[in-house]
Amino acid sequence: MGKKLIVFTVMLMLAASLPALAGCGEKKEESKKSFVLATTTSTQDSGLLDLIIPDFEKKYGVTVKTIAVGTGEALKMGERGDADVLLVHAKDSEEKLVDDGYGLERVEIMYNDFIIVGPEADPAGIKGEKSAADALGKIAETGSTFVSRGDDSGTNKKEKTIWAEAGVDPAWQQWYVETGQGMGNTLTVAAEKQGYTLSDRATYLSKKETVDLVTVVEGDKALFNQYSAIVINPEKHPDLDLNVEGAGDFVEFLTSDEGQELIGSYEKYGTVLFHPNAIGETGGTGD
Repeated sequence: MGKKLIVFTVMLMLAASLPALAGCGEKKEESKKSFVLATTTSTQDSGLLDLIIPDFEKKYGVTVKTIAVGTGEALKMGERGDADVLLVHAKDSEEKLVDDGYGLERVEIMYNDFIIVGPEADPAGIKGEKSAADALGKIAETGSTFVSRGDDSGTNKKEKTIWAEAGVDPAWQQWYVETGQGMGNTLTVAAEKQGYTLSDRATYLSKKETVDLVTVVEGDKALFNQYSAIVINPEKHPDLDLNVEGAGDFVEFLTSDEGQELIGSYEKYGTVLFHPNAIGETGGTGD
Protein backbone atom coordinates (compact mmCIF):
# COMPACT_ATOMS: atom_id res chain seq x y z
CA MET A 1 0.00 0.00 0.00
CA GLY A 2 2.83 2.34 0.89
CA LYS A 3 4.51 1.70 -2.46
CA LYS A 4 1.33 2.59 -4.36
CA LEU A 5 1.01 5.81 -2.36
CA ILE A 6 4.57 6.83 -3.28
CA VAL A 7 3.97 6.17 -6.98
CA PHE A 8 0.71 8.12 -6.86
CA THR A 9 2.43 11.04 -5.09
CA VAL A 10 5.23 11.14 -7.69
CA MET A 11 2.64 11.15 -10.48
CA LEU A 12 0.83 14.06 -8.82
CA MET A 13 4.11 15.98 -8.48
CA LEU A 14 4.96 15.41 -12.13
CA ALA A 15 1.52 16.54 -13.21
CA ALA A 16 1.79 19.65 -11.06
CA SER A 17 5.20 20.48 -12.48
CA LEU A 18 4.16 20.28 -16.13
CA PRO A 19 2.69 23.82 -16.30
CA ALA A 20 5.81 25.19 -14.60
CA LEU A 21 8.06 23.34 -17.03
CA ALA A 22 6.00 24.62 -19.93
CA GLY A 23 6.23 28.14 -18.52
CA CYS A 24 9.98 27.73 -18.17
CA GLY A 25 10.22 26.70 -21.79
CA GLU A 26 8.13 29.67 -22.84
CA LYS A 27 10.34 31.97 -20.79
CA LYS A 28 13.46 30.51 -22.42
CA GLU A 29 11.91 30.89 -25.86
CA GLU A 30 11.00 34.50 -25.02
CA SER A 31 14.59 35.24 -23.96
CA LYS A 32 15.82 34.14 -27.38
CA LYS A 33 13.70 36.85 -28.99
CA SER A 34 15.90 39.55 -27.46
CA PHE A 35 19.41 40.13 -26.18
CA VAL A 36 21.29 42.79 -24.22
CA LEU A 37 23.88 44.97 -25.95
CA ALA A 38 26.21 46.80 -23.56
CA THR A 39 27.90 49.58 -25.47
CA THR A 40 29.60 52.93 -25.13
CA THR A 41 27.77 56.21 -24.69
CA SER A 42 29.55 57.44 -27.83
CA THR A 43 27.73 54.97 -30.09
CA GLN A 44 24.47 56.01 -28.44
CA ASP A 45 25.06 59.78 -28.22
CA SER A 46 26.28 59.98 -31.82
CA GLY A 47 23.03 58.46 -33.10
CA LEU A 48 24.74 55.51 -34.81
CA LEU A 49 22.70 52.86 -32.99
CA ASP A 50 19.47 54.53 -34.08
CA LEU A 51 20.57 53.84 -37.65
CA ILE A 52 21.85 50.29 -37.24
CA ILE A 53 19.56 48.57 -34.74
CA PRO A 54 16.18 49.04 -36.49
CA ASP A 55 17.57 47.42 -39.66
CA PHE A 56 18.99 44.51 -37.68
CA GLU A 57 15.78 43.96 -35.71
CA LYS A 58 13.69 44.01 -38.87
CA LYS A 59 15.97 41.50 -40.62
CA TYR A 60 16.35 39.02 -37.74
CA GLY A 61 13.13 39.51 -35.77
CA VAL A 62 15.10 39.97 -32.55
CA THR A 63 14.84 42.89 -30.13
CA VAL A 64 18.05 44.58 -29.02
CA LYS A 65 18.00 45.91 -25.45
CA THR A 66 20.70 48.56 -25.42
CA ILE A 67 22.48 49.70 -22.28
CA ALA A 68 24.85 52.62 -22.94
CA VAL A 69 27.60 52.95 -20.34
CA GLY A 70 31.33 53.56 -20.30
CA THR A 71 33.49 50.82 -21.79
CA GLY A 72 34.81 49.86 -18.34
CA GLU A 73 31.29 49.23 -17.04
CA ALA A 74 30.28 47.45 -20.25
CA LEU A 75 33.21 45.05 -19.82
CA LYS A 76 32.18 44.40 -16.20
CA MET A 77 28.65 43.68 -17.39
CA GLY A 78 30.06 41.12 -19.80
CA GLU A 79 32.12 39.55 -17.05
CA ARG A 80 29.04 39.26 -14.83
CA GLY A 81 26.87 37.92 -17.64
CA ASP A 82 24.60 40.98 -17.54
CA ALA A 83 24.99 41.43 -21.31
CA ASP A 84 25.03 39.08 -24.28
CA VAL A 85 27.30 41.16 -26.50
CA LEU A 86 29.53 44.22 -26.14
CA LEU A 87 30.42 47.04 -28.53
CA VAL A 88 33.35 48.83 -26.90
CA HIS A 89 36.64 50.66 -27.51
CA ALA A 90 39.51 49.76 -25.20
CA LYS A 91 41.70 47.15 -26.90
CA ASP A 92 43.85 46.04 -23.95
CA SER A 93 40.84 45.58 -21.67
CA GLU A 94 38.91 43.79 -24.43
CA GLU A 95 41.76 41.36 -25.04
CA LYS A 96 41.99 40.63 -21.32
CA LEU A 97 38.26 39.82 -21.23
CA VAL A 98 38.73 37.30 -24.05
CA ASP A 99 41.97 35.90 -22.57
CA ASP A 100 40.18 35.37 -19.25
CA GLY A 101 37.52 33.36 -21.07
CA TYR A 102 34.60 35.75 -20.62
CA GLY A 103 34.47 36.76 -24.27
CA LEU A 104 34.41 34.36 -27.22
CA GLU A 105 36.29 36.59 -29.67
CA ARG A 106 37.21 40.23 -30.21
CA VAL A 107 35.96 41.36 -33.62
CA GLU A 108 36.97 44.77 -34.98
CA ILE A 109 33.99 46.64 -36.42
CA MET A 110 34.83 50.30 -37.11
CA TYR A 111 37.02 53.19 -36.06
CA ASN A 112 37.07 56.94 -35.75
CA ASP A 113 39.36 59.23 -33.81
CA PHE A 114 39.57 61.23 -30.63
CA ILE A 115 40.01 64.99 -30.68
CA ILE A 116 40.77 67.58 -28.06
CA VAL A 117 38.17 70.32 -28.05
CA GLY A 118 38.12 73.56 -26.13
CA PRO A 119 37.03 77.19 -26.07
CA GLU A 120 37.63 79.42 -29.06
CA ALA A 121 39.83 81.65 -26.86
CA ASP A 122 42.25 78.69 -26.39
CA PRO A 123 43.81 79.85 -23.07
CA ALA A 124 46.43 77.05 -23.16
CA GLY A 125 47.53 78.03 -26.68
CA ILE A 126 47.35 74.48 -28.03
CA LYS A 127 45.37 74.95 -31.24
CA GLY A 128 47.13 73.13 -34.07
CA GLU A 129 49.44 71.21 -31.71
CA LYS A 130 50.50 67.96 -33.42
CA SER A 131 51.09 65.96 -30.24
CA ALA A 132 48.16 65.21 -27.94
CA ALA A 133 50.57 64.60 -25.05
CA ASP A 134 52.27 67.99 -25.58
CA ALA A 135 48.85 69.64 -25.70
CA LEU A 136 47.81 68.16 -22.35
CA GLY A 137 51.18 69.16 -20.93
CA LYS A 138 50.49 72.79 -21.88
CA ILE A 139 47.01 72.61 -20.39
CA ALA A 140 48.60 71.52 -17.11
CA GLU A 141 51.32 74.20 -17.29
CA THR A 142 48.79 76.98 -17.81
CA GLY A 143 46.30 75.59 -15.29
CA SER A 144 43.57 75.72 -17.90
CA THR A 145 40.34 73.90 -17.08
CA PHE A 146 40.17 70.32 -18.34
CA VAL A 147 36.96 68.32 -18.01
CA SER A 148 37.31 64.54 -17.85
CA ARG A 149 34.63 61.88 -18.06
CA GLY A 150 36.24 60.15 -15.09
CA ASP A 151 34.08 57.08 -15.68
CA ASP A 152 36.56 54.36 -16.73
CA SER A 153 35.18 54.55 -20.27
CA GLY A 154 37.30 53.87 -23.35
CA THR A 155 37.66 57.63 -23.75
CA ASN A 156 38.71 58.01 -20.12
CA LYS A 157 41.24 55.19 -20.48
CA LYS A 158 42.69 56.89 -23.58
CA GLU A 159 42.87 60.21 -21.75
CA LYS A 160 44.79 58.63 -18.85
CA THR A 161 47.25 57.11 -21.32
CA ILE A 162 47.92 60.52 -22.87
CA TRP A 163 48.36 62.21 -19.47
CA ALA A 164 50.92 59.51 -18.62
CA GLU A 165 52.76 60.20 -21.90
CA ALA A 166 52.78 63.88 -20.97
CA GLY A 167 54.28 63.02 -17.58
CA VAL A 168 51.39 64.67 -15.76
CA ASP A 169 49.16 63.34 -12.99
CA PRO A 170 46.10 65.62 -13.10
CA ALA A 171 44.31 64.03 -10.14
CA TRP A 172 43.33 66.50 -7.40
CA GLN A 173 44.41 69.52 -9.45
CA GLN A 174 41.97 72.43 -9.16
CA TRP A 175 41.83 72.85 -12.92
CA TYR A 176 40.91 69.17 -13.45
CA VAL A 177 37.19 68.39 -13.32
CA GLU A 178 35.68 64.88 -13.46
CA THR A 179 32.02 64.49 -14.42
CA GLY A 180 31.56 60.74 -13.99
CA GLN A 181 29.20 60.98 -16.96
CA GLY A 182 28.98 60.09 -20.65
CA MET A 183 30.56 62.00 -23.52
CA GLY A 184 27.53 64.10 -24.38
CA ASN A 185 27.11 65.44 -20.85
CA THR A 186 30.86 65.92 -20.44
CA LEU A 187 30.95 68.10 -23.56
CA THR A 188 28.13 70.17 -22.10
CA VAL A 189 30.04 70.67 -18.83
CA ALA A 190 33.24 71.55 -20.71
CA ALA A 191 31.34 74.18 -22.69
CA GLU A 192 29.78 75.62 -19.54
CA LYS A 193 33.17 75.88 -17.85
CA GLN A 194 34.92 76.93 -21.08
CA GLY A 195 37.39 74.15 -20.58
CA TYR A 196 39.07 71.49 -22.70
CA THR A 197 38.10 67.84 -22.99
CA LEU A 198 38.99 64.72 -24.95
CA SER A 199 36.09 63.52 -27.09
CA ASP A 200 35.46 60.98 -29.79
CA ARG A 201 34.83 62.93 -32.98
CA ALA A 202 31.41 61.36 -33.59
CA THR A 203 29.85 62.56 -30.34
CA TYR A 204 31.39 66.02 -30.68
CA LEU A 205 29.99 66.46 -34.19
CA SER A 206 26.57 65.24 -33.09
CA LYS A 207 26.58 67.86 -30.28
CA LYS A 208 28.43 70.62 -32.14
CA GLU A 209 25.43 72.92 -32.49
CA THR A 210 24.67 72.85 -28.77
CA VAL A 211 28.17 73.21 -27.28
CA ASP A 212 30.42 76.26 -27.62
CA LEU A 213 33.63 74.32 -28.26
CA VAL A 214 36.00 73.99 -31.22
CA THR A 215 38.48 71.32 -32.29
CA VAL A 216 41.97 72.33 -31.18
CA VAL A 217 44.03 69.14 -31.54
CA GLU A 218 43.53 66.28 -34.01
CA GLY A 219 45.44 63.90 -36.25
CA ASP A 220 47.90 62.41 -33.75
CA LYS A 221 48.23 58.61 -34.18
CA ALA A 222 47.72 58.33 -30.44
CA LEU A 223 44.13 59.51 -31.00
CA PHE A 224 43.11 56.50 -33.13
CA ASN A 225 39.88 54.97 -31.77
CA GLN A 226 38.98 51.36 -32.64
CA TYR A 227 35.57 49.84 -31.80
CA SER A 228 35.15 46.09 -31.43
CA ALA A 229 32.36 43.62 -30.66
CA ILE A 230 32.59 40.69 -28.24
CA VAL A 231 30.02 37.94 -27.73
CA ILE A 232 30.00 36.79 -24.09
CA ASN A 233 30.97 33.17 -23.40
CA PRO A 234 27.93 31.26 -22.07
CA GLU A 235 30.16 28.61 -20.46
CA LYS A 236 31.23 31.22 -17.89
CA HIS A 237 27.57 31.67 -16.93
CA PRO A 238 25.89 28.24 -17.11
CA ASP A 239 23.13 29.43 -14.77
CA LEU A 240 22.17 32.28 -17.13
CA ASP A 241 20.28 31.96 -20.39
CA LEU A 242 22.57 34.07 -22.56
CA ASN A 243 21.39 34.57 -26.13
CA VAL A 244 24.58 33.60 -27.95
CA GLU A 245 22.75 33.06 -31.22
CA GLY A 246 21.17 36.52 -31.23
CA ALA A 247 24.43 38.15 -30.13
CA GLY A 248 26.32 36.27 -32.83
CA ASP A 249 23.80 37.35 -35.46
CA PHE A 250 24.33 40.96 -34.39
CA VAL A 251 28.11 40.74 -34.80
CA GLU A 252 27.63 38.99 -38.13
CA PHE A 253 25.32 41.82 -39.23
CA LEU A 254 27.85 44.48 -38.18
CA THR A 255 30.62 42.78 -40.15
CA SER A 256 28.47 42.04 -43.21
CA ASP A 257 28.55 44.21 -46.33
CA GLU A 258 25.14 45.57 -45.35
CA GLY A 259 26.21 46.49 -41.83
CA GLN A 260 29.53 47.98 -42.91
CA GLU A 261 27.82 50.09 -45.57
CA LEU A 262 25.33 51.37 -42.98
CA ILE A 263 28.15 52.36 -40.64
CA GLY A 264 30.08 54.09 -43.43
CA SER A 265 27.01 55.98 -44.60
CA TYR A 266 26.41 57.77 -41.30
CA GLU A 267 27.43 61.42 -41.61
CA LYS A 268 27.14 64.69 -39.70
CA TYR A 269 28.21 68.03 -41.14
CA GLY A 270 29.47 66.22 -44.24
CA THR A 271 31.81 64.05 -42.17
CA VAL A 272 31.61 60.27 -41.84
CA LEU A 273 31.45 59.59 -38.10
CA PHE A 274 32.59 55.97 -38.09
CA HIS A 275 34.76 54.21 -40.66
CA PRO A 276 33.98 50.49 -41.16
CA ASN A 277 37.01 48.21 -40.92
CA ALA A 278 35.69 44.75 -40.14
CA ILE A 279 37.91 43.40 -42.93
CA GLY A 280 40.98 45.07 -41.45
CA GLU A 281 41.31 48.25 -43.51
CA THR A 282 43.58 49.72 -40.82
CA GLY A 283 45.64 46.58 -40.34
CA GLY A 284 44.02 45.91 -36.97
CA THR A 285 46.08 48.47 -35.11
CA GLY A 286 43.26 49.88 -33.02
CA ASP A 287 43.55 50.59 -29.34
